[in-house]
Amino acid sequence: MSVRFAALLAALALLPLAPSAALAQGAAAAPPVADFFRKPQLDRPKLSPDGKYIAITVRDTEDVAKLATMELANPKNIRVVGGFADGDVGGYEWVDNEWLIYSSTGGQEGDVRDLAGRGLWSVARDGSDGRQLISPNFGSTQVSSAIVSRVLDPNWTFMSVVMNQSGEIIVGHLLGTSSNDLSSIRLGRLNVHSGVLKTIDTGAKAAAKQWYVDPKGRPWAYTAEKDDITRHYLRNADGEWQLWQEGKTSEFEVDSPVYADDTGTILIGRTGAGGVVELFKLDPKTLQRSAQPLVSTPGYDFEGDFVNDKDNGKLVGINFETDAPDTIWFVPAMKAAQAAVDKLLPGRINILQCALCTTNQPVIAVSSFSATQPGEFYQYDAATQQVQFIGASRPWIQPAQMGRRDYVRVKARDGLEFPMLVTQPRGKAGAPRPTIMLVHGGPHVRGTHWSWEGMAQFLASRGYVVLEPEFRGSTGYGWNLFHAGWKQWGLAMQDDVTDALHWAVDKGWVDASRVCIAGASYGGYAVLMGMIKDPDLYRCGIDWVGVTDLGYWTGLDWSDTGDEYRKYGSKVLVGDPAKDAEQFARTSPLKRAAEIKAPLLLAYGGKDQRVPMKHGLDFRDAVTAGGNKQVEWIFYGDEGHGWHRLSNNIDFWTRVEKFLARNIGDASPK
Repeated sequence: MSVRFAALLAALALLPLAPSAALAQGAAAAPPVADFFRKPQLDRPKLSPDGKYIAITVRDTEDVAKLATMELANPKNIRVVGGFADGDVGGYEWVDNEWLIYSSTGGQEGDVRDLAGRGLWSVARDGSDGRQLISPNFGSTQVSSAIVSRVLDPNWTFMSVVMNQSGEIIVGHLLGTSSNDLSSIRLGRLNVHSGVLKTIDTGAKAAAKQWYVDPKGRPWAYTAEKDDITRHYLRNADGEWQLWQEGKTSEFEVDSPVYADDTGTILIGRTGAGGVVELFKLDPKTLQRSAQPLVSTPGYDFEGDFVNDKDNGKLVGINFETDAPDTIWFVPAMKAAQAAVDKLLPGRINILQCALCTTNQPVIAVSSFSATQPGEFYQYDAATQQVQFIGASRPWIQPAQMGRRDYVRVKARDGLEFPMLVTQPRGKAGAPRPTIMLVHGGPHVRGTHWSWEGMAQFLASRGYVVLEPEFRGSTGYGWNLFHAGWKQWGLAMQDDVTDALHWAVDKGWVDASRVCIAGASYGGYAVLMGMIKDPDLYRCGIDWVGVTDLGYWTGLDWSDTGDEYRKYGSKVLVGDPAKDAEQFARTSPLKRAAEIKAPLLLAYGGKDQRVPMKHGLDFRDAVTAGGNKQVEWIFYGDEGHGWHRLSNNIDFWTRVEKFLARNIGDASPK
């Protein structure tokens, strides 16, 4: 456990009630299902470049997220400036002190608007003069032949803001193949007022798939990928592109560009001696990295974002995550502000936003949260050294009713260590509790974060311990853990889940006779394989949108998985369908469905392109044909790879609650 995390846990006992938690503490009925899955009332505040205003999303009476602005000097005066009647505002940014851009949530699988793209709109801070910059729908930009439309087609996407008050943004033109592969991205600079677009990727090679742009909008690096080869290019002093790194994409061999500011600072990511990605400085002339890392987070790969002074573009801070989010500040004023805010709001993560960061800025925006407290938003006054409450993301949640979440380290049977996030129900346990083994999807992602999380807190509120292991193959914890998971679906990856359960039983937290395994996507696959490999461990299983056959996963050509991944990445990470055919058969839940006899809940979405319905339908038929009479089937025709509608979330988790009560809860046979 890190010093940062230990200090947070110690401070939780001292944390006073926040405005959203002003209701009486103590025993109370469990909150309703909807409270855990409602979308935030306020979300993602962003400070204007001059530090005087905040942009934020707010939910209207129809539960649609709109873009709003407020003046920090008068935060109660909030004005809705943009949005849609039938869907949420997605991303948004300040372009300058007076103008914003925003997109829809289109382009995401399962989104209720079912748009081809996200689109992009600009609007003045007071809500006037709104205009469309990128269309969200193919064909919608057609106009009379006598009119030239400057609205870009949906293949364009927003990338970053040019930080010089010019009214310009960086946009990328995504060029793809018929098999869902991205072939390249062309780069442009778009004026949000005139609609004038300038190409800025001159001289770049083909297959440029990722661009790195400094705060003033100048591309300084790009990544090209083709035929399993990754090449990183840097722009040299003569303005020409120079090959810097080259290696196999599927084996993650090369260093990576990360960040550059306006003062010549270049930062790169490199796997260090401890097996984790560290942040190094790179000399722009010699291309030699610094001897020592600028940021090193033992046990965790560097993952973060960068804070620039809005006036001079200088790097002033880095937000990053280990067991909990944290910030490094490089300027005294912000170091002092961080210390003051952390003292005023103890036991929380406090993320600061500044505009003129290198000076003693009068007002700083604060996003504050913990594992039991959903995000709350404040402004910090440097003169008075006090915080003023602005609003809460989920004011209906009472932290006193939430479960405690702790990271632990588990040792697998082969000695490999991996993290696990454990959520314990509120109150002291008189005996081992019934438990949910919750397996994350991906699987090659970081699955857990120390923050308020509705799914885990819902299950804990119903009296269950929730175990979330970061089994081998998970990313974010170093090369060794990630690499150990290659070609281990249903094998060592599954054994880690088993070992995590045994570890928690040995701790006395878990009633070994009342455990249910649950998960979505890869997590759903692990549910089924867990019930096959270790049938005595699990009283029941809950699989939603889960992979049921490795042959389907690597072979269904109507999924959204591209040919590039199937040809290279999948063969390295999952296995080769031809060479590993015997292993695929052994680790296919579909082929072994008859071995599952315990109660099983299956749920799938009709619009799912990541794990098409064939996975769920074929497995349902196979497991029932195998004699299992305890299969509950749920189908949401309007959903994709996960549930986005509140009504479907309420329906699903109400069914889960009843399913668990019958099998491992108070209503279950003892």
